[in-house]
Amino acid sequence: MSTPADDAMTGVWADLVGQRRAVKTLRRAVATAQKAQATRGAAAKGDAAHAMTHAWLFTGPPGSGRSVAARAFAAALQCQDGGCGDCQTCRMCLSGAHPDVTICKTEQLSIGIDDIRELVKKASLAPMVGPWQVLVVEDADRVTDRGAGALLKSIEEPPARTVWVLCAPNADDMEVTIRSRTREVHLVTPSDEAVVDLLTRRDDVSRNDAYQAARAAQGHIGRARALARDQEARAQRSRIVELPTTWTSLSACLISAADVVAQAQAQAETQTAQIDQRERRELDAALGMGTRGVRPRGAATAIAKLEEQQKARAKRIQRDCLDNVLTELATWYRDLLAAQIGADDAHLINVGAADKIRSAAAASAPQRTTACLDAILAARGAIEGNVAPLLAMEALFIELARPGLPAQ
Repeated sequence: MSTPADDAMTGVWADLVGQRRAVKTLRRAVATAQKAQATRGAAAKGDAAHAMTHAWLFTGPPGSGRSVAARAFAAALQCQDGGCGDCQTCRMCLSGAHPDVTICKTEQLSIGIDDIRELVKKASLAPMVGPWQVLVVEDADRVTDRGAGALLKSIEEPPARTVWVLCAPNADDMEVTIRSRTREVHLVTPSDEAVVDLLTRRDDVSRNDAYQAARAAQGHIGRARALARDQEARAQRSRIVELPTTWTSLSACLISAADVVAQAQAQAETQTAQIDQRERRELDAALGMGTRGVRPRGAATAIAKLEEQQKARAKRIQRDCLDNVLTELATWYRDLLAAQIGADDAHLINVGAADKIRSAAAASAPQRTTACLDAILAARGAIEGNVAPLLAMEALFIELARPGLPAQ
């Protein structure tokens, strides 16, 4: 098992927790690239030829730091010192402000061909100030089929100083033709101790709070940080985790499902309201709306397209909120299963609910707990498959509570 000391990194790699192997690979690639530049390509020959390539695929579970690694790699490629973390170049790359580093991330359900074409156009340009033109595509698994076709052409015939960095949860999420033309760097789920070390060092969180957050987040660094720093986030999570203890009747299940979906919808509306208003003002200004009382030709089409994109963004945020609920519920049943097979409290995720977990575990059987975990997985697939969220959550909660519901 890795230790905090082992995981400690410097420069742009400092926040990549538990990723020593991945960082070693990326540092070697950066060193090879810099040597090749210094010797006008001579270093790219021989044993080091495989260390640097023009297309990369960063994979890893949610929260492992794929996007962080991609930005760090981009900064290290542009930095004269290989990613010192202190120079203006590093700071600009990490913040997304460097002119030769393009970050593509979407708030929509997918990344379409128009977005990819813009990236391909940028990829064809020579870098303005740095040695490389770096294009980072976060959530590359969301690229549409048409977009993947356009991306493939650019990856197959890249300009000499262009580097593509694609991020996805799994290599299998990418088109085979694209995957075969990239070098994969896999990030792993960091250990609890590594996350605790980061939270105490970077965020000045007490070790006890950091440990509780790390256990609850299961290696998701962003989630761990939110839980460690926000008491309301911890309280909200506790309410979700202990929902199964409230399902004493069919009506309780239905009310609980309605509340969860309504909260997800409200959160999506809160996050998108200001963005939607700003985008509409910008579109109106671009179309010349409001001047001389004339409605420009094509305005209705442009407005309809914007509204469609905004609805897709809100839908994605709602899905993400519900997915978080399902993830937290799964930890309850995971702990039930752990208790049922004899694990001690040190192996529980929800340590604070240990008494409730042991009581619920005694009232059920491992086979039933496993069926509940399967039901949660099926509900996630149903929501991703566009089943109405309320219907999916109602069906799930009733199934999870089924053995304990009174006969109707």
